[in-house]
Amino acid sequence: MTTTLRPTGPIQQSDERVRSRRYEVCVNSRAVGETELATHEVFGPEVGRILALRIDDADRGRGRGTVAALAAEEVLRGWGCRRVETTVPADAAAALSLAQALGYTERNQQMSKPLTADEPVALPDGSRGRPMTEAEYVHWREAGRNSYARSWIDRGVPEAEARAKAEHDHARLMPEGLHTPGIVLRVLEDSAGQAVGTLWVSLDDAMAFVYDVKVDERYRGRGHGRSLMLLAESEVLAAGRDVLGLNVFAGNVPALCLYESLGYQALTHYFYKDLV
Repeated sequence: MTTTLRPTGPIQQSDERVRSRRYEVCVNSRAVGETELATHEVFGPEVGRILALRIDDADRGRGRGTVAALAAEEVLRGWGCRRVETTVPADAAAALSLAQALGYTERNQQMSKPLTADEPVALPDGSRGRPMTEAEYVHWREAGRNSYARSWIDRGVPEAEARAKAEHDHARLMPEGLHTPGIVLRVLEDSAGQAVGTLWVSLDDAMAFVYDVKVDERYRGRGHGRSLMLLAESEVLAAGRDVLGLNVFAGNVPALCLYESLGYQALTHYFYKDLV
């Protein structure tokens, strides 16, 4: 039996020059599922995405998904893509196994935690959060973009793409800088009044989200990372929101252990693979 991809329509091109197309997954011309492919809206036309891949229940367990994924990679190669990226829900065990079996590397995962107003969040004695000042913001913005870009570079993204993504994401999420509505920027101080860390939370998403939490290198290993996350949860609850999400890069074991100890659970895994 032959598994192929059959287009269901012409290639679409958005105003941002993103190419996309939907396909049926077929076995001897019989449709057994579907997939959707696209180029990346930030990284550009040389990076492809498998946006969706579904095999009908009756045809699962026969290798259809494996062949369809490999066929999708061939389509993206034909588009000139040199890397493919995809996302997999944390509860999709078969899809996670497939991604790993096909040589995809996990870059990061999104996690979340439900919050309840009847469980008040308290910072450790002596710790307190305060608003970030204009002067602190200027330094934080530059250091944050560089650090964010470096996180992508260290995980296989070429430097030019990583820096373009850092610029794009910061401009999209904070168009008015420190005064962007729905943005919470805080500085954590210890019992001696020293600024030991910073926090960036967005309340403007469908799910409140921690975009950056950072402890100054001089003060690491003293529990300030946990305090910053507790500060984030208190800010979210004060805003009347009840779910907080975050991103953690693969390999950042200390951060992952911290989030899991606080009750965060994986929602989505993000994978990539070089197309050679």
